[in-house]
Amino acid sequence: MSPTVLTIATACLLDGAGRVLVVRKRGTSVFMLPGGKLEAGETPRQALRRELHEELDLRMETSQLQSLGHFRSRAANEPGHWVEADVFMGRLAGEVQVQAEIEAFAWLELNTQQQDHLAPLLHEQVLPALLRRLAAEG
Repeated sequence: MSPTVLTIATACLLDGAGRVLVVRKRGTSVFMLPGGKLEAGETPRQALRRELHEELDLRMETSQLQSLGHFRSRAANEPGHWVEADVFMGRLAGEVQVQAEIEAFAWLELNTQQQDHLAPLLHEQVLPALLRRLAAEG
């Protein structure tokens, strides 16, 4: 039997110090990128825009988000599930306010070695891709 695949859209949102915003859902112990599942008829950018508003009270235009890539990994909080993620990146200028199912947020230093508290998608695939992109941009 093949695993259930969740289709999601997430964002690497960087602050002025070059740190990435990570969030933790209520009742979980793993930090992940903000975002969530696509609803019927939504594009990944539309879903991400909706999720950022619902979870963090952020209003970002889709033009502020650049594609980082498409990734597949084990789901962090759903055993036996996988995620297919369209990941975007952008710069965050405003304040973040956790709401909905988000219990906490943190700022992740990109050069940190401690990554055991991060979702598999984030530490196995997205962070290396983000570091490559930022290095290429100089």
